[in-house]
Amino acid sequence: MDQVTTVIFSALSFVWLIVFAGFGITSAIESEKRAALVSLVITVCGATLLLLVVFLPVTVKVTLLAILGCGVIAGIVLFFLPIGKVEMGHDTPKTRFDERDIMFARARLRPGSPEFSVYYDMHPENLAVDERTRAKPGLLSPDSRLADPALFASAQGSFFLTEALREAVDGPVAGERVNLSPERLTRYLKDLAAYYGSLSAGVTTLQQYHVYTHIGRGTGTYGEPVLLDHSHALAFTVEMNYEMTGTSPKAPVVMESARQYVESARVAVQLAAAIRALGFNARAHIDGNYRVIAPLVARDAGLGEIGRMGLLMTPGHGPRVRLGVVTTDAELVPDERLPDRAVIDFCNICSKCAGNCPSRSIPFGDRQEIDGALRWRIDAETCFHYWNVIGTDCGRCMAVCPYSHPASLSHNLIR
Repeated sequence: MDQVTTVIFSALSFVWLIVFAGFGITSAIESEKRAALVSLVITVCGATLLLLVVFLPVTVKVTLLAILGCGVIAGIVLFFLPIGKVEMGHDTPKTRFDERDIMFARARLRPGSPEFSVYYDMHPENLAVDERTRAKPGLLSPDSRLADPALFASAQGSFFLTEALREAVDGPVAGERVNLSPERLTRYLKDLAAYYGSLSAGVTTLQQYHVYTHIGRGTGTYGEPVLLDHSHALAFTVEMNYEMTGTSPKAPVVMESARQYVESARVAVQLAAAIRALGFNARAHIDGNYRVIAPLVARDAGLGEIGRMGLLMTPGHGPRVRLGVVTTDAELVPDERLPDRAVIDFCNICSKCAGNCPSRSIPFGDRQEIDGALRWRIDAETCFHYWNVIGTDCGRCMAVCPYSHPASLSHNLIR
């Protein structure tokens, strides 16, 4: 019996060593220093304790083995029991949102302009906080805390191209419609999105709560009602580079963010133009020229759930994506949204993004009912204020999110 228990504990020590050393090596490769150090400590301490058991009396070893066995069985049973199952609740907004209220639109307002007067006459409560943000150096400013002239120039080049594409979101429609069934057209457009460079794509019926009430930026007249009579929307994602995202909040993250805004804009503009060439109306929705709320459209198109940080959490890459949307009057086949309780449950438990947020803009705790929908709401004002201090779009929440990490065995096991 003593030999048997000795062999068992020696084997357990070896398995412990392999498993946690694997975690540590994976973390070291991904430059996750803290995770690598924690894994190293657990590896050494756990393997040492299991080896020390070998030198204890046989009765003690048998007792410890029985306790371990019961613990493993209990763990397996508890893992599969539906304990604490998260209810999605009502997560669809009951009201529409005015684009003039978002921080990017407010940041474009210039003192003395008619738009400035109109907006702050409507919302005088926002003037003081916006003025404090305007007093900071600003995004990509050479005077910002994390300024890097070379990398900021790269980001400015990308934003320049995205802005140049804003005039190309819509255009003339071919006079004759190509006769394709909704099923075939939907499949073709999803494949075309992938061909152009998207990571994933989905279709949803366009809902009123997807569409902004008034124009806050981009083409069109500021303050005019948004008129969008399209019936369907195709949403897609493009991937942000893991290593560059991991440098957040330093300059490489805004360099990569800007580049992927270009990519999502390019894909959206091409898709919309292709749809118009088929004889249907279509508009691309890109950075700085949206008429719809992209995360809500993408969620309803089955591409993910909106997590604690207010970003779309995709199954394979978490929030480490940029979104694009094309709306059209073409008859498409919507994807069924299957609410992912696991993602909401994970965000409920994790809170890593909230704990690592430099501006403390991400809430802890459970979702709250806001505008008739259960969700987490970040403090957009403190978040944007921090961007204007450091000069980048931060992205720390995106970098630390466990769903953002590559699909390795260790990360998939945790998820």
